[in-house]
Amino acid sequence: MSTTRHLINRQRRLAAASAAATERTVRPARDRTDGTDRPDRTAAGAGSGTGSGAAERAPGRSGRTVTATATAVRPRRPAARTETAGKDEAAPRRTASLRLPARFPLTIAVLALLTVLLGGFAAWAAGKASALHDGSATSNTALTDNARTAEVKGQIAQDVNSVFSYDYTDTARTDTAAKKVLTGKAVQQYATMIAQVKAAAPKQKLVLTTTVTDTGVEMISGDRARVLVYADQANTSTAKGANAGSAYSAAMFAVDAVRQAGSWKIASIDTFS
Repeated sequence: MSTTRHLINRQRRLAAASAAATERTVRPARDRTDGTDRPDRTAAGAGSGTGSGAAERAPGRSGRTVTATATAVRPRRPAARTETAGKDEAAPRRTASLRLPARFPLTIAVLALLTVLLGGFAAWAAGKASALHDGSATSNTALTDNARTAEVKGQIAQDVNSVFSYDYTDTARTDTAAKKVLTGKAVQQYATMIAQVKAAAPKQKLVLTTTVTDTGVEMISGDRARVLVYADQANTSTAKGANAGSAYSAAMFAVDAVRQAGSWKIASIDTFS
């Protein structure tokens, strides 16, 4: 009977010691940095009887002691260090991202769009130029009709020789030729050009001779043509004095011609001045 009572008392003391140890180990540990209560993980260790830490002893029947162990939890490192480390690691990334301008993707998009537009414009311009070249080649008879080209060259050369040659002793011949081969605005253009020659010819006894050396037909389209003229001019004065003698010069100009009444007439004179 005493043995049974002794066993019951021993079990009660062990239970009381275990409860006291569990109560002390499960108290929340306060964090050193933010002051928040955190649960002590040693409670599990105390319940299972494993781990290392503080020990509680209870007397046994034969003087032995029973040890209840609890696992101690090391305090966590302050969160401030972690936040600081995070900031230090993020800083180089922000610095690297600032090396490129904020509008860099937009600039690339604009340049790509301009490249596409310029490429399209170049293709359109090339096609347009080719079409114009083909059209002008088809309408320009000077490139295909040799007989008509030779006709224009011969008649324009004769017209230039007749109207730009002047003899102070026979002015009527030049006037007649001008009325015959000039038309349109070429009439007034010629009158302005020959006026100085007519004014100086009687006093200096002037004879002006123009000889066309070459012509080039730039364009013939229907009854209209444009011709480049190269000519030599000789200006001879038989009057006594400092102006006596001859002078020579070369001339180059272009004329627009029209075909009227079966012949080519000069409609405009371009001296490139």
